[in-house]
Amino acid sequence: MKIIKKSLFLILSILTILILGGLIYININLPNLPPLTNKIIDNALKKNAIKLRGEQGYAKNDDTKIWYESISPEDSIKGNIILIMGIANDALAWPDYFINSLVDGGYRVIRFDNRGTGMSDWMDDWSANNSYSLENMADDAIAILDTLQIPKAHVIGASLGGMIAQTMCINYPERVITLVSIMSTGNIMDPNLPSINSTTIKNLMLAQIKYGIFDSESNQIKLHITSRMLLMGDDKYELDLENIANSVLYNLRQREGFNSDASKQHIAATMKSGSRYEELAKLETPTLVIHGKSDPLIDFKHGLKTYEVIPNADSLWIKGMGHDIPPKFSSIVVIGIIDHIKSNTVTNE
Repeated sequence: MKIIKKSLFLILSILTILILGGLIYININLPNLPPLTNKIIDNALKKNAIKLRGEQGYAKNDDTKIWYESISPEDSIKGNIILIMGIANDALAWPDYFINSLVDGGYRVIRFDNRGTGMSDWMDDWSANNSYSLENMADDAIAILDTLQIPKAHVIGASLGGMIAQTMCINYPERVITLVSIMSTGNIMDPNLPSINSTTIKNLMLAQIKYGIFDSESNQIKLHITSRMLLMGDDKYELDLENIANSVLYNLRQREGFNSDASKQHIAATMKSGSRYEELAKLETPTLVIHGKSDPLIDFKHGLKTYEVIPNADSLWIKGMGHDIPPKFSSIVVIGIIDHIKSNTVTNE
């Protein structure tokens, strides 16, 4: 009996040391949350501050339902912009300040939940043998344009969304007036370019462990704040903590929440679709490539290669910007986009 007790005590001691060591390792590698985080989260938990102001609806791509929101300016519409968000992120990941600037510029802005996220279908029958591709996700965006009876649009994609936007231009050049590819790539598996930053991926996974073990609304908000901090570039800046907290709570309370399988599905779609270099080299769509020079996830060299591959592309390289469109750089990005659209639009489309 004494031997059993000693063995159990030894096992528990080892487990305790491992857990404590793991927690210390996680805390060392993750950034500290901003000082007012807990207070802002507590205030957000007491209210539902976010409201969507656009026309909401669903489009269908075969049997897949895709949720969208269409936000129109108060005056006449200069053109239509469709936004495509990145991996495992839904439409609400597009910051309000970014969307508002485009709407204030006279454009109707359409954002949507990629399949596997938000209010769009989560693809419950997904498997490695029954996976979808970037081509399917591009078809989702086309289905939205069809539903809204928009023959042509300006297409803006960020990260994975940039890959989907590129695919739209390749497969449906007649539907795309201009393309803006932000912090993205023409081939994420290019052996001659840096791969996805493993340290950033590791730290994002550590954040999932730290705040995912005890799932709560508060921890979900902290996870999203930490993720945004990990994706900052060299220039550190204050995040809009209140907006992040309200967006997360709106997703949890008023929508479908967050799909833990979305990352796996979207990565599989990227791998399935492969390189777009050959097709992009034939592209005639006026293109603007935007990339932060200190992107900690998709290296700046991917943006540079995309720019070099696409004929007559324009570029906007932003020093200090990471894998994000924070308020600090939003005006630069928006001005670049609107100038690009204006210089490549003959008539109001």
